[in-house]
Parts: sequence; structure tokens; C-alpha cells
Amino acid sequence: MKLLLHTCCAPCSVYCIDELRCEDIEPTIYWYNPNIHPYKEYKARRDCLKEYTKSINVKAIFEEEYGLKEFCKNVVSDLENRCSNYCYRVRLEQTAKYAKENGYDAFSTTLLVSPYQKHEALKEIGEELAKKYEIEFIYRDFRIGFREGQNKAREIGLYMQKYCGCIFSEEDRYQKQIDKDKGL
Repeated sequence: MKLLLHTCCAPCSVYCIDELRCEDIEPTIYWYNPNIHPYKEYKARRDCLKEYTKSINVKAIFEEEYGLKEFCKNVVSDLENRCSNYCYRVRLEQTAKYAKENGYDAFSTTLLVSPYQKHEALKEIGEELAKKYEIEFIYRDFRIGFREGQNKAREIGLYMQKYCGCIFSEEDRYQKQIDKDKGL
């Protein structure tokens, strides 16, 4: 099976790649993450993934599209639902489209490893796009290996980000401190 695996970062890819290889599936990593901000964070995640994929001999494709303005334009009217309505959809759609246009049999995403993501929304969007592009969406609940993958990522010295990726998730990361500083 020729699988295109959307990848948000190296740490999240660790367990997914290992598990897929156990199934005799050799994924091609696909970097497309215009939701990650600021640029310094985008670059750190991208560059770490480039190094990691080289070190484990996995083919990787990097679609360079840093887009703060486009991201903001698409999420500003509904910030609470930005993950499902924009972040997941734009990345999975680009992955499905690229996979179909370039002869892949299927697509998936490393977002399925995170217990912090909206798993059912990811699955639903993936299945919807599979129908639209007439390509298989490989669903795996990789969450069981999240801690194992994170531990391995730390052991090998991968860059470990502190938030999901968008500027609003970074704010969420500091929300307790913001509330404390306000006296709430």
C-alpha cells in the first residue's frame, strides 16, 4: 500500500510510523501545516521533521505554506470550532488531494495519535474527503501509543512543542496563568 501520512510534527510521527511499519506499510510523510504559528514555531517543527525522517530513512514531502493571514481569515468568525472547521479540514484536504494526484492508494494523519485532538471530527473529515477524492482514508486510533511515542521522541532529542500549533492554542496553553494574573 502506498500511504501518504499527513504529519504535524516529528514527535507525533514516531509511534505512527513505527506502528505502520509493523503492518508492513511504509508511509510517505507529508508536511502541510499552514495553521502553525508563529513562523519560528513552524520552522522548528518542520526542520525537526526533516532531520527525523532522514535519520529513519522515510520519504518526506514538504509543502511550504506558512499562512498566518489566511489562517486568521478562516478562523476569526468561529474560534471555538477552528480545529474542525479549518485546521483539520485544510490539512487533510490538501493531503487527500495530493495523494490522489500523485498515485497514492490512501492517506492518513499523525493527528490521530494525540489525545488532545478531536478524534471523531478527524475521522469524519477523513472519511468525507476519501469519498470526495475517491481514495482510501486509513483510520487508526494511534492514541494508545501517544506516551510511548512522546517518550521515544524525548529520548532521541526531538523538538517537543508546548502547544498544538495555532496562535490560539498557544494562548490556551497560558490560560491558567492569564487568569491568575487577572486575579480570577
